[in-house]
Amino acid sequence: MLLLYLITQETAVCAGITTYSPLRYWNVSKGDKVGIVGLGGLGHMALKFAHAFGAYTILFTTSPDKTEDAKRLGADEVVISKNEDEMNKHINSFDFILDTVSASHNLDAYTQLLKRGGTLCLLGVPEHPHPSPSIANLIFKRRSLAGSLIGGIQETQEMLDFCAEHNIVCDIELIPIQKINEAYERMLKSDVKYRFVIDIASLKQESN
Repeated sequence: MLLLYLITQETAVCAGITTYSPLRYWNVSKGDKVGIVGLGGLGHMALKFAHAFGAYTILFTTSPDKTEDAKRLGADEVVISKNEDEMNKHINSFDFILDTVSASHNLDAYTQLLKRGGTLCLLGVPEHPHPSPSIANLIFKRRSLAGSLIGGIQETQEMLDFCAEHNIVCDIELIPIQKINEAYERMLKSDVKYRFVIDIASLKQESN
């Protein structure tokens, strides 16, 4: 169990610091309304952190079947982003939205949800550029569109200490090295919850 805990902590380092850093930089805290776009390797860690910071946390997803898991991970509410009525209920209400999706999509759907002075922060790098966002959505409410990459060593240690204090680990699927090709194909289909971790002991086994 200790080894598995260490593995999941190590797996959390990249996804963990990538989401922890912007949440800390924009001072997400108790009483804030925070949106997380996408429930994958980054998104599931962002949910856990935002919830642990005390924010009212909402997941945006295109997949209704992710609702139950999102709430297990810390979402107070789940909004299906394809549902215009659900989205419109939250216009002008978010302090901060963290967008973890790496596919090209309409950013206006999220900038209009920000309150005055709110920020939409992008983490994903799409293969094709996002459609150009509406400038009016930004200037009339002094909203910000920003990006974030990863944190430094000191902040990474801070993140790991925070994870230890709040018992936050990355949700993983442990696989033998012999199933690496299968895991790769599943990853391309987004069929993983939420990170694959290779069992090093399986390196001693013969391949089938």
